[in-house]
Amino acid sequence: MKLVKLIKLNNLQYNANRDPAFYRRPVNEEFRLQAMLNGSGEAKARFAVGDDVLCENTIQLPGSFDCKFSYDTPGTRIGVLTIEGAGDAFRETVRIDVLKRAPVG
Repeated sequence: MKLVKLIKLNNLQYNANRDPAFYRRPVNEEFRLQAMLNGSGEAKARFAVGDDVLCENTIQLPGSFDCKFSYDTPGTRIGVLTIEGAGDAFRETVRIDVLKRAPVG
């Protein structure tokens, strides 16, 4: 059984091959990263962008990791989601695109 069942970004299933426009947010608008977890016992989950740890938590399995954050400057950032527990380790890079302003239309 896999430790991580599903990763969602902004309530959409995360897929690194999907067009990044699906996940973009304008400055100061909240991003939401979620990981649905399997197994039993505890897992340690952490989401960091560079040296900034945005969320860190210990989750009772099965359960979910929920991380909300926003940025006040536009740009692209690469975050790393790491989850360890139930005798397994998981690591996923997540692209975070912050737009200068909300798209028109």
